[in-house]
This record gives sequence, C-alpha cells and structure tokens, in this order.
Amino acid sequence: MGPFNHLAREKSPYLRQHMHNPVDWYPWGEEAFRRAGEEDKPVFVSIGYATCHWCHVMARESFEDPGVAALLNAHFISVKVDREERPDIDSVYMAVCQQMTGQGGWPLTVVLTPQKEPFFAGTYFPKYGRRGSIGLVDLLTRIARLWKEQRDELQKSAGIITAALRQETRKMPGGTPEEWVLDRGFDELAARFDPVNGGFGRAPKFPTPETLLFLFRYWKRTGSSHALLMAEQTLDALRCGGIHDHLGGGFHRYSTDAQWRVPHFEKMLYDQALLLMAFSEGWLATKRPEYRKVAEDIITYVTRDLSSPEGAFVSAEDADSPGGEGAFYTWTREEIDLVLGREDGAFAADLFGVTGTGNFSIPETGKRTNVLFLRNGDLPNPVESSRGESVRQRLLAARAARTRPQRDDKVLTDWNGLIISSLAQAYRAFGDPRYLTTAEQAMRAVLAQVRAPDGGLLHRYCDGDAAIPAFADDYAFVIQALICLYEAGFDPVWLETATELDRHFTGHFHDREQGGYFPTSDLSDLLILRKKEIYDGAIPSSNSVMLGNLVRLGHLTGDPTYEARAFALAESFISVVAQSPAAYAAFLCGLSHLLGPATDIVIVGRKEKADTWALFALVRENYLPSVTVLFRDTGSSSLDILAPFTRSMVMQDGKATAYACHGTICSGPVTRPEDLADKISRKNEKIRGS
Repeated sequence: MGPFNHLAREKSPYLRQHMHNPVDWYPWGEEAFRRAGEEDKPVFVSIGYATCHWCHVMARESFEDPGVAALLNAHFISVKVDREERPDIDSVYMAVCQQMTGQGGWPLTVVLTPQKEPFFAGTYFPKYGRRGSIGLVDLLTRIARLWKEQRDELQKSAGIITAALRQETRKMPGGTPEEWVLDRGFDELAARFDPVNGGFGRAPKFPTPETLLFLFRYWKRTGSSHALLMAEQTLDALRCGGIHDHLGGGFHRYSTDAQWRVPHFEKMLYDQALLLMAFSEGWLATKRPEYRKVAEDIITYVTRDLSSPEGAFVSAEDADSPGGEGAFYTWTREEIDLVLGREDGAFAADLFGVTGTGNFSIPETGKRTNVLFLRNGDLPNPVESSRGESVRQRLLAARAARTRPQRDDKVLTDWNGLIISSLAQAYRAFGDPRYLTTAEQAMRAVLAQVRAPDGGLLHRYCDGDAAIPAFADDYAFVIQALICLYEAGFDPVWLETATELDRHFTGHFHDREQGGYFPTSDLSDLLILRKKEIYDGAIPSSNSVMLGNLVRLGHLTGDPTYEARAFALAESFISVVAQSPAAYAAFLCGLSHLLGPATDIVIVGRKEKADTWALFALVRENYLPSVTVLFRDTGSSSLDILAPFTRSMVMQDGKATAYACHGTICSGPVTRPEDLADKISRKNEKIRGS
C-alpha cells in the first residue's frame, strides 16, 4: 500500500477506498476550502458511494493513475464525498448537474470556487476522451487553464448558477389539498404503465415501491381494478425477474432492460425495506401466497447478510466481485450441471432461463453467463415447487463458497428507519414474532448508537463512531418506524419517542416562512442553500414521509395540532405536486390518509388474553391503510398522557373491547371481531366505484 492522503482518518468505507490514491484527497470540510482559498485553486469534488460500479471504474482508470493525480494535485484541491454520509451535499450539487447537463448520476463530478459555488458539473468521465466525449485529463487541463486565464468568466458563471439554484427555492404558491390530485396521479401512472412487462416507463427500470403503495391505496379508496392490476403485474414482474435474487433473497438496485431480466447488481438496504413494504401490503390486499414468500425471503436476506454486530443493519452490498460485475450472482450452464447433476441441471436451466450461450455478458471480462429469472413465472405444481426449492438451496450453498461482493458496513439512521418500519409492518401482516423482535432490537441499537446529547439524532454509525448531525430523512424515517413499532407491538415507549423526536425535528428543520422541512438543521454548517426536497425518487422525500407521520400522530394521540400541521404541509407543496403527481407517490399516500375517510381503533384489554388477540387479528389481517390502532392495556395508564381521548374507554363485561373513532366521534363499544369489522367497513367503504 502507498502513503495515505487526508482520507485515512475517515470512517466511511467509500472514503477509505480512496485513502491510498495518489490524489491528495480531502474529506469535505473547512480545511479543504481554506487551503483552496490560500492557494487560489478551484475545488474538484467527486461524489459517490461504496457500492457504486462506475465510481470504481473511474477510480481505477483515473484516481489511481499517477498522471491524473499529478494534474489534480498541481491545479486543484480535491475533495471526496460519500453521498450516503452527506446527502445534503449530494442533493445540492446533483441539482447543479441536472441544471447544467439535463441528467445526473454517480460518480458526480463538480468543480467549485473556494466559496463552494459550482461552475462545472458532470458524472463519469473516462481518463481519455472517446466517442465524442471529453476525457478527464483534457477536462482538468482546460479548467486549469481557464482558471488562470479567464477567472472572471468562471466566477461569473458560478454566481449565475448559484443564483438560479436559489431562485428554485423561492416561495411556492400554496393551494388546497383535494382528491383530484390523487386521480391525476393515478391517470399519469396508467399512461406510463408497461402492460407487457409491468412497471412504468422504459429501460432502465427502477422498482419505485412507493408507487405500488399508492396504487394499492387508490384501489382501496376507489375500487379501481386497473390500479390493482398495475400493482400486481409490477410485483409479479419484480419477483420473477432477474432483479430478484432467486437464490439468496432480496433485490438488486434496478433493471437495465425493460423485462426486469438483467439488473445492476448492487443491493441496497433501502430497496429491501421499500420492497418489503410493497410485498407485505400486496399480500394483505390480495392474499397471494407468492407475495408473502418474497417478503419473507427479503427478511431472510437482510437479517442474514446485512445485520450489524450491534443489531442494526448495514447499508449495502457491492455490484462488483472477483470476476467482474455480477460474477457472484450469475451462472453458466456448465456450473449449474456441476452443482446439480445433469437431470436437475436441466430442470434448473428450464426453471431459471439458463442457456448454453448465456443471457448476460460480464462487462470486465466478456464472459457469457446467465442471470437467473423465473422463465415461466410460477412453478406449475407442488411437486415441482418442492424440487425447485431443493435446487435453489443447493445452488445457494454452492454460491456461498464464492467470494462475496464487498459490504458497506456503515449504519445509516434513515435507512435503518425504513427497514424497521417494513419489519414492523411485516409482523402486522404475517404475525411472525421474530419480525417484531428484530425490528425492536434494531431500533434500540440505532437509538443507542445515534441519539445525540441534545435529544436529536446523528446520521451515521461506523466502526464504533457516531457522527454527522442528522438530516431530515433521518428524523422522518425514524419517526415513521417508531409509529410502525407502536402499532405493531403497542409499547407506548415507541409512541412517546416519536413525539419527542418530532418536537426536536420541528424546532430545527421547519420552514416557518414557507412551510415544509429543510433537509438540514438550523444548527448545521450551511451549504450554498438549504434545498427542500419533495420529489419521491429511489427513496421517498422527508416531506412526503412527514405528511404521513403527522396524519398518523394526529390520529394516534387525538391532538388536533398534528392534523393542522399535516394540512399546512400539504398546502405548502400541493401546487408543485399537482403539476405531476405521479412523481410524488409517497406524498400521495399521506394525502390519501389526510383526506380520509379514516378510522381510529382503540382496543382495551389485557395483551395476553385470547379475546384481545382476536380483535388485533381483525385489523391486522385485512388491508386497512387508513386505519390506525391503539391498545389500552387495563394494567397501564401510559395512554392517559399520550392519547388522553382514550381515558374513558373501558372493557365491557370483562371482555376485550374495541372502539371505532371517526374524527372526534367514537362509536359504542363492541367485543366481537365481526361487529368491529362491520363498523370499519361501513365507515371506510370505497368512496367510488365497486
């Protein structure tokens, strides 16, 4: 190993991947920009993450090259950023890249003035130009010359770009949240739906689970059979396609083709979390056993391969491994036969679409191999299903002997919030107590690791070190997880912690002038702007998730200020959302709950009693996305403070009793599950259609 640069002190696995580069990398911070000012140099910023394939390619081609390093070290101050550690930096400069080039991606390459104002942005650059694109060597040479000869022009350009970005954050016109926005979102999704392959739009295709969550809610709300069809067909395409790891469980990042066959092989914790939510809700809505099987396989993968020693979950697994991108996951026909024998090998080849010529070529080596997918969608009968499971287990055992892709071991607060939410919801759907235990253990581990002395949160825990003030996503996703944990196991500590974090979050992130939440705290070091997020991309935005959180907290506590804040949040963004609602699917989920109808169920009893569990089962086993559930244990007074409206609710005739509340009106008590079902269905019947 060569000498270390300034990244050697960092904890981020991505930054540490670059600490032996000949480039004199700095982490983002005051030291780098002070030196840039003192030496009168521009700042070259490279943003990526540990499991990013093209980040690795650019590193091998350029950042490990002494010639490129000499250019950077002579004419620039070079800064490496882990976008997963610093999503605030990534968000601002990705917006610059999209503004300047019309596209974005990682690695993200930006050149700044010492005042952090950008004047150039792009993504991956090869070392030398090819096919009409500029190479990094030529690019750096040109920028270095322009910095010396046309400095004023570059600084003027940086000022214009920064001003344009700030203009985008101008006050948005408010509006009234109305149901037609939900209808328009559905219509847009229907227009973009791929009726042949499932999913939306053309290749590359991303899972976008929050879109499916909205479609299930829209179906429940309106009775639209087409909404249900789009959601089911997409889930079917995902579970059968090569984007699904049929041996080890879980999902790859996205599909490079329209048929979901050939994935980009990295596996991200947040994808597992969001897809677990989608398949769990899909099972509740349809009771199709294959959806439950996929959900359980996701949980198996996450708990087996992404668990941290402390009980939380690490971030990701790389796309690359020895042999090239995807080599760990793919198979030749000969490799299949070697593991299974000729007869079972032929069965597996037919089952998983394996051919002698292969359906995938490993980019680094050109080796022809096969991505596994379910060729016929489903196994035709129980006998072949049993044989298929035997084949799967034997192939999985053989694959375990291969060298695994690198794991990114940092624990991110926001992504852990997502997986904890989905595990809690999986427990509610399937009733397996292991899922709730795992979720609660993870939440305790996260709070033990990242709870800050001031009562707030930190963003990242890695190698014994918790650091980086939390972002809006951290608070929004952890609050969501705490609410889900409460409704799963009814431990009032989770609901109390959710309200505590909400107070801290609102105090430091709320935009008192324009509404909504900034991505960074008012106590954090400021970038060139605080750019509020509402777009629901690979991960739902903090504002979308907080809309749902505020609605649920309002229903759970009975405190009308939560609902008022939810309406104010919706009003702040509705004019933007209404322009293209399909791009804000998580927001639409929260809006659907906000607009109602919604029901609050309060169950009073003893948790260990069978009659209490019978009432629990009624609300857990049905798809009721606009129903919130509280449990009032007769042996505890915890809800007296958290949800004072429940104080007068008591057991009837010594039996577990349920109350159904709609708005400020609660029905009379019932003790039979069928009577509770009747009260829910009459108040939450489909608004339109049948």
